[in-house]
Amino acid sequence: YSKFVLFSKNPNLLFSMASTTKIMTALVALDYYKIDDVLTVKTEKVEGVNVGFKVGEKLFLKDILYAMLLPSGNDAALAIAQNYPGGEEAFIKKMNEKSKSLNLTNTNFADPIGLEDSGDYTTPLDLVRLTSAALENKIFADIVKTKTLQISDITGENEYLLKNLNKLLGVSGINGVKIGTTTEAGQVLVT
Repeated sequence: YSKFVLFSKNPNLLFSMASTTKIMTALVALDYYKIDDVLTVKTEKVEGVNVGFKVGEKLFLKDILYAMLLPSGNDAALAIAQNYPGGEEAFIKKMNEKSKSLNLTNTNFADPIGLEDSGDYTTPLDLVRLTSAALENKIFADIVKTKTLQISDITGENEYLLKNLNKLLGVSGINGVKIGTTTEAGQVLVT
């Protein structure tokens, strides 16, 4: 694709990005972890949407990424951040470093999830730049175009059916990327 702007409206308007935050969470995860690394769930029943992971459960990174990007599992996003060296705080710092490296000059990440009132913000232009960079990663691009997927923990005992919340997926060639909703942000769609 050309990356040429055909139309823009309020490209520099600051807003809270809700779960589209998870695009950056995925990028930082893919920079640091290997796809078959095993992560341990350290927190369950996180605020907002949960896949249902239990404390101590072990999953491959690839499955956690699907759980984060399809049904927008906050427990999945938190597991990625909490397994990072230095934990969630270090992970958020890395998100903001990555943001600077991508020249996202009007973006700040305050958590790996996109929770309400966290202090995160971006602009439509920065979100497009972030997504463009993310789609260059084949693993990310393959995940966000997936409608449904069954995953399990590494033992195969706990199974989860994941459904992509993006209702436009597959319509007229749409193959991603991420939705997000909070009262503060409203409804956010990157497609």
